[in-house]
Amino acid sequence: LVELRRRLIWSLGGFFIAFLACFFFAKRLFNLLVVPFKWATQWAGLDPHKVELIYTAPQEFFFTQVKLAMFGGMVIAFPLIATQIYKFIAPGLYKNERSAFLPFLIASPILFLMGASLVYFFFTPMVMWFFLAMQQVGTNDQVQI
Repeated sequence: LVELRRRLIWSLGGFFIAFLACFFFAKRLFNLLVVPFKWATQWAGLDPHKVELIYTAPQEFFFTQVKLAMFGGMVIAFPLIATQIYKFIAPGLYKNERSAFLPFLIASPILFLMGASLVYFFFTPMVMWFFLAMQQVGTNDQVQI
């Protein structure tokens, strides 16, 4: 239990530090994540300067930043968390079982980055274009966040 507690403290500490860093840069992260939306507005034939993202509640701006910081913190802290999980499990594994983990430890971050890039550069703009293209003509170009 002492070992588990130590691994959890390291994991939560890493997540908390990553959360704080992402919260500090939440506005920049938001602007980065809105880029595929801007591409989609251009593809849908809308003027990207006239399309506005709006908040529909007073606290929504803060909670959007908290959500971005939580997701970003989890992504940044994932290698540390995965390492702590492996260090907790590894003493109970045989040597051949430990060596079987190595390809997964190397492939996981690479595949994650490939999948995230595919979503960011391809799927998000295409899905947003589809939904923006269904917009009724003659209305204000405002989209709820």
